[in-house]
Amino acid sequence: MSRFLSEAPDPRALDPDASGPDRGPLGVLLVNLGTPDEPTPAAVRRYLGEFLSDPRVVELPAALWQVILRLFILTRRPSAIAPKYAEIWLDRGSPLLVHSRDLAEAVAASLRDRGLDTRVELAMRYGRPALPAALETLRAAGCGRILVVPMYPQYAASTTATVVDAVAAHLARLRHQPTLRFLDRFPTSDVYVDALHRSVRAHWDQAGKPDRLLLSFHGLPQRVVRKGDPYFRDCMRTARALRERLGADGERLHVAFQSRFGAEAWLQPYTQPTLEAWGREGVGTVDLMCPGFLADCLETLEEIDMGCREAFLAAGGRAFRYIPCLNADPDWARDFAGLIADNLAGWR
Repeated sequence: MSRFLSEAPDPRALDPDASGPDRGPLGVLLVNLGTPDEPTPAAVRRYLGEFLSDPRVVELPAALWQVILRLFILTRRPSAIAPKYAEIWLDRGSPLLVHSRDLAEAVAASLRDRGLDTRVELAMRYGRPALPAALETLRAAGCGRILVVPMYPQYAASTTATVVDAVAAHLARLRHQPTLRFLDRFPTSDVYVDALHRSVRAHWDQAGKPDRLLLSFHGLPQRVVRKGDPYFRDCMRTARALRERLGADGERLHVAFQSRFGAEAWLQPYTQPTLEAWGREGVGTVDLMCPGFLADCLETLEEIDMGCREAFLAAGGRAFRYIPCLNADPDWARDFAGLIADNLAGWR
């Protein structure tokens, strides 16, 4: 008993009025997917090795998949993909990282303007800035309450859920864990749909209306949706909300799914074959936007604005016009900060 008493904590630690985790700044952790550090085969190989090893991303037995991944995919695919990254690389780095960082900084400024004592950190689920390091930066700043915001408007196990997994895995190693909240999706949030609508209208005001507007969402294997993943439903909810906001022009809107990987059936219709069919049918002008991506990246800039543009025009289309992601648009950053502030309610 005496030994126990001699090792009792400092009485100051028991002071209920002492500074504690509920008195520090509020933490906001924005998490996007990730990117290679450089547009080189070696950097792409490191990134793909981490990304494609996540069992949420590839739902195959690990022993089988790792053989396929290490012997076939990582020995060939990085050399094929690295030149594509090089085509879109910016002076400041990867577009995904550049736009995500700019958005995070704009959100932080907007939260300060609202009078909120917050600290905002950006992390990538795969690659850098690493998610565990970003969490530790927030904890070091005194954030005992952290809102985690996966930068995916539509929920999928392979995106949103794996962020939750990674946060939980890091916290499992901590003795004193922060209080957490997750903003897990916002497919029909007014601020998000309004931002998409503003983007479309601004484009049409400048360039005129197209024959068709195609919303291209990232695809998923159909078997994943059949198992209960809500992603397809969320995508269609976004499309329906934007169609309603467009009023009579909503009849121009169509939906397709891109970035298919492997031989199995994914969500359909597929984006590029849809565009090719439209070109053959005589559809003249197509506008395309990717509402599932908050920041432009390889899948939007190279796959869509380069590859799909070429395919549509080669099939007979007259004009292909890509509408950029929301990125760090000032109005969107302000409204996104408002959505985040709403989810901080009760912690102020």
